[in-house]
Amino acid sequence: MSKDSQWIAGINAVASAIEHDGDNVREVLLEAGARNPRIVEIEGNARRLGIEVRRVAQQALDGVAGGLRHQGAVARYAAARTWDEHELAGLVAAAEGRALVLVLDGVQDPHNLGACLRSAAAAGATAVVFPKDKAVQVNATVRKTSSGAADTLPIFSVTNLSRTLRDLQKAGVWIYGFAGDADASLYSLDLKGNVALVMGSEGDGLRRLTRENCDQLVKIPMPGRFESLNVSVATGIALFEAVRQRL
Repeated sequence: MSKDSQWIAGINAVASAIEHDGDNVREVLLEAGARNPRIVEIEGNARRLGIEVRRVAQQALDGVAGGLRHQGAVARYAAARTWDEHELAGLVAAAEGRALVLVLDGVQDPHNLGACLRSAAAAGATAVVFPKDKAVQVNATVRKTSSGAADTLPIFSVTNLSRTLRDLQKAGVWIYGFAGDADASLYSLDLKGNVALVMGSEGDGLRRLTRENCDQLVKIPMPGRFESLNVSVATGIALFEAVRQRL
């Protein structure tokens, strides 16, 4: 397989790729004899777009899915578009004062990244930013978990996250970093303008330089016995507080 393409697996991931970005679906493999209505729908939609469809044995699907639960459907998909860091300022400007940027500082688990991307897409985020080093990148697991969001969102994998945060500030974006030891509450913020919400890694939270480049550190109040949330859960809470304020 070419390095410019990869396999994606799962009914939702394959269906979303065909629906939202069919031009980049190279071929679809479906389990021979499967009559699941969703499988039949995927086959029909793919054929209408002129995408090659093959019915193959389950063992063949297992082989190309690489351990992912494929549910009888996989697709060879062009590699996700690479966004250049210099395009980020243009997206912020185009948002006309309502940019909503999600920044993930070193998320390691592809399932967490996929869930964060799904929440970002549902919230209408302008872009998602994360570092190239010491962080999971968009792969087949991320694409499957994101249910197509990885293929529709502007995603920036950046060389220097601190520099990107400073560039966002120059573009008029207020940077909120989430940390359990912060004094300010998420619910005290005004999130209606250009804002970036910065979430730390699963284990260590925000790195020192990331914290220093935030305009303000904030927390999600948790009156219960636990002191932290899964990063994808925290991301969803923060994004949809911004959505609530913008309605």
